[in-house]
Amino acid sequence: MMKRRDFVRLGMAAGALAGVAHEALAAGTAGGSASGILDAGVREQQAQMAAGKLSSSSLVKQYLARIAAIDKAGPRLNAVIETNPDALKIAAEMDRERAAGKLRSPLHGIPVLLKDNIATADRMSTSAGSLALNGVRAVKDAHIVALLRKAGAVIIGKTNLSEWANMRSTHSVSGWSGRGGQTRNPYALDRNTSGSSSGSGAAAAAGLATLTVGTETDGSIVSPSSSCGIVGIKPTLGLLSRSGIIPIAHSQDTAGPMTRSVADAALMLAAMAGADADDKATAASSGHIADYAAALRTDGLKGKRIGVARNFFGSNDAVDAIIEQELAVLKAQGAILVDVKVPNVDKYNDSELQVLLYEFAPGLEAYLKNYAPHAPVKNMGDVIAFNAKNAAREMPYFKQEHLIAAQAKPGLDAKEYREALANDLRYSRDEGIDQVMKEHKLDALVAPTGGPAWLTDYINGDHYGGSFSSPAAVAGYPHITVPAGYTRGLPIGISFVGGAWSEASLIGMAYAYEQASKRRRAPTFPASINVKL
Repeated sequence: MMKRRDFVRLGMAAGALAGVAHEALAAGTAGGSASGILDAGVREQQAQMAAGKLSSSSLVKQYLARIAAIDKAGPRLNAVIETNPDALKIAAEMDRERAAGKLRSPLHGIPVLLKDNIATADRMSTSAGSLALNGVRAVKDAHIVALLRKAGAVIIGKTNLSEWANMRSTHSVSGWSGRGGQTRNPYALDRNTSGSSSGSGAAAAAGLATLTVGTETDGSIVSPSSSCGIVGIKPTLGLLSRSGIIPIAHSQDTAGPMTRSVADAALMLAAMAGADADDKATAASSGHIADYAAALRTDGLKGKRIGVARNFFGSNDAVDAIIEQELAVLKAQGAILVDVKVPNVDKYNDSELQVLLYEFAPGLEAYLKNYAPHAPVKNMGDVIAFNAKNAAREMPYFKQEHLIAAQAKPGLDAKEYREALANDLRYSRDEGIDQVMKEHKLDALVAPTGGPAWLTDYINGDHYGGSFSSPAAVAGYPHITVPAGYTRGLPIGISFVGGAWSEASLIGMAYAYEQASKRRRAPTFPASINVKL
């Protein structure tokens, strides 16, 4: 969630590193900005593999070498918390299948990094960044992981995150976890990535994998995507299963793609979408899962009525200027722009937090029982006690106020919880997004995703410069952010938000904008911002 050191060494043998580092250097990607095949998208990489010029094994080796070169050395982004010791074995199997004429999906042989709150039944830990779960292996894959494996994707590692998905403290530092330390922004190393999908954002931006996966309760996909200059999709609640994802709140939690392009995000979303008997919310997706690749049309903005959410401007003059410029791009592509105000956004500030606090402890206990039964902690109380006992390592910068508050909440039959949830849905959906879209006959809403990356601050915690995440997050509606420009070299994103199950339409609009604007540029890992820009 956005509004909210023991270092894990790479799982590689030293002897293997010499060979793979040489391949990365040959590809021109061991240092500097991401380039060549490692910065390419799914379709480009697949074309190279189809032509026999690239293999999944070679691609995985190059990404592992790049992780060693710029994540664990060089600029030391610290985006990857652990690599998969079986990644090369899996890649080799995908290569054998390709050679035999078997291609599972567009993701066959494509390297993926997962946020470290997504369960994998392999030799990697699933920890949510907490030392309390360090070394704990899940007994089964999260549903979306099973789908990615079925699609032929190669999971090469896990990414760092804001510990417990930024739901531990009222004064947290995004991108920091007890297990993984601090992730750094590839566009200015002293700046924050935002969170909580911090490592996924930094890794995608820096070209540490073709694709990454994040999760969001409120802002945790779209905010780091914006801060790290990439595309992020927070889908409709229920489009992707949450089973096997360490939870905050079932009323808002979802996974989603974090990638360097809208096309890659669409392909990844398609691979992860689908009903799951272990997540009742996914039953509602029946009849709503679309062909997201077919939505990638350069005329996706033509004739679309788009509401410019003016009450989400005004937090930063430089950001506003960038987005105003990009509105002209939307209009040039055939969009009809209407100035609007998203109503009632101040009426669920407190109720949203109450819902999250009520749902956190029971959700965590259920996850630990079903996916990590051998973990030394069994519930929220155990996690709180672990942190108190290991305060020097777990709480050097901020405490655990949210964990304590969540532990104190009664069950989900409490009147306060039911009223808070009803309030959330009323003002975010019925009298919020649905109301403004119906009143103005809109296809989407747009606004700045948020402010530029702030200086990482261990004294005062995070400094947010505006955010458009909450309306879609609380409503459970889709939200896509796309790179829109830069201020002092720091990325700024533009958001596209729609009604429930409007992913295909939003993807079409986001893709048309992306192709017309082409604002994204690869990071160069400067120590700080360039004040002359």
